[in-house]
Amino acid sequence: MHANGDPVLVDADPVLAAGCVLWRRSPDDGELQICLVHRPKYDDWSHPKGKLKRGETALAGALREVEEETGHRCAPGPGLSTLRYVANGRPKQVSYWTAEETGGRFVPNREVDRVLWLAPAAARERVTQLRDRELVDELLAVLKRV
Repeated sequence: MHANGDPVLVDADPVLAAGCVLWRRSPDDGELQICLVHRPKYDDWSHPKGKLKRGETALAGALREVEEETGHRCAPGPGLSTLRYVANGRPKQVSYWTAEETGGRFVPNREVDRVLWLAPAAARERVTQLRDRELVDELLAVLKRV
């Protein structure tokens, strides 16, 4: 049973989604910042992500979702974990990449009403889902290797 009482459809095909841990160097002091989005429908803070369109590759979907949700373009980097969990009674699979912000401007929209650029420790604390914290840690590990 799902937390809301609905049965969990474990045999159902997963909902496929993709997103990025979007980062930049602060224009003020050069320190690393991570972008989080606030979705009013769920009142949560997360990394930009969304469902794939039919025939869309996961990376193309991730880049499209970043731009749609944040207004920012980005350059994709190494892949991160693919998270698997149940959402609304259906299995969901979300593939993630690192992505460096390359320009743009946020405009509030139907899906996302706010974005925050936070230091990694603050982003780790702000995300609503614990699984999103691991993605912050993965990004930091990738950037240390670069």
